[in-house]
Amino acid sequence: MNSFEIIGGHSLKGELVPQGAKNEALQIISAVLLTPEEVIISNIPDIRDVNKLIELLQSIGVHVKKIGTGEFSFKASDINMEYLNTDDFIQQAAALRGSIMIVGPLLARFGKACIPKPGGDKIGRRRLDTHFIGFQNLGATFDFNASTNFFTVSSKRLQGAFMHLDEASVTGTANIVMAAVLAKGKTTIYNAACEPYLQQLCKMLNRMGAKITGIGSNLLYIDGVDALGGTKHRMLPDMIEIGSFIGLAAMTKSEITIKDVCYNELGIIPNTFQRLGIKMELRGDDLYIPKQDSYEIDTFIDGSILTIADAIWPGFTPDLLSIVLVTATQANGTVLIHQKMFESRLFFVDKLIDMGAQIILCDPHRATVIGLNRKVALRGISMTSPDIRAGVALLIAAMSAEGKSVIHNIEQIDRGYQDIEGRLNAIGAQIKRV
Repeated sequence: MNSFEIIGGHSLKGELVPQGAKNEALQIISAVLLTPEEVIISNIPDIRDVNKLIELLQSIGVHVKKIGTGEFSFKASDINMEYLNTDDFIQQAAALRGSIMIVGPLLARFGKACIPKPGGDKIGRRRLDTHFIGFQNLGATFDFNASTNFFTVSSKRLQGAFMHLDEASVTGTANIVMAAVLAKGKTTIYNAACEPYLQQLCKMLNRMGAKITGIGSNLLYIDGVDALGGTKHRMLPDMIEIGSFIGLAAMTKSEITIKDVCYNELGIIPNTFQRLGIKMELRGDDLYIPKQDSYEIDTFIDGSILTIADAIWPGFTPDLLSIVLVTATQANGTVLIHQKMFESRLFFVDKLIDMGAQIILCDPHRATVIGLNRKVALRGISMTSPDIRAGVALLIAAMSAEGKSVIHNIEQIDRGYQDIEGRLNAIGAQIKRV
């Protein structure tokens, strides 16, 4: 198990280039299974979860060729469906939550798919009902073997249907869309997720020959086609990493320019950090974060304590609440963090409390942060990363703290952040992988 040793208290200065979007990559790369023709994808992040998905596709029979840094060619012309019955497949797929995204494309193109219960972050219940209910709405037969934790779906030919999703699941919507594009007839998906990453998937599928309208809204219309062709696609920069860098700059009193952020795709993220008192300036498509000795949390109009809560897009993404929480610990003021979607995601705050932060964990979903206004620095401690986002939040805390911190289980961070220590060390951080 690898660890980070961090010497905190150093301000950073320089430019950071955000990696390609992890959450987009898992959908886009799975979509190559929908066609036997070549699909070229660029700006793919070199991170553990994405690399595992590419390895899984190669094992199924996808021909993968690296063209350049972050750019790959995929050709799913020789898929071996029998591999899905092997122990190797079960082991590979179970280790990666993103493996669920191959089910829709395989079902649409080959009439069957199976998957073991996938892994991922331990942040609470993350049910898959939306995916499989959507497939059933399209006419698929579903089976779950409780003794082996194995999901199976099959259909001779999917049929278009109207469906109202029980939740606006991003991965659920993406999986259903990938199944519906090759279904017979028209599919209507209401309460669909509409994140920029899902919009990217729909635009890519349309370039491949799909007929999807309503992109960007929660009401999608899909006219099924008989086959899809190849295309080229470039992924967006990772909005979660961009938000992480904003919080990092404020916590460490750093002057950072985040390059090529695709600002129009960031939604409410910049505004949310601005409500914590963080200044920023858009320069072209670069986001400049100046050095700030202090930053003050806003209040509501009536003077009551600010609440920052996660919500489906275009609301604030739950993946950044951990970053907002840790950033607030050194702000001037108080904020209530309300994590609605996952009941275990706030449990990392005990490490921040050990570092000297003033946080009241109200219940599994809410935490009140009383900012220290830099009057008392956090202190370095030894801790363990429980999930990707909490791991980076703890890294940010350690970089702002006095003394040395150690973060164990950084494989969690590696799942979502590409060479994070190398990029931060290049602009003044002191992080050592051991």
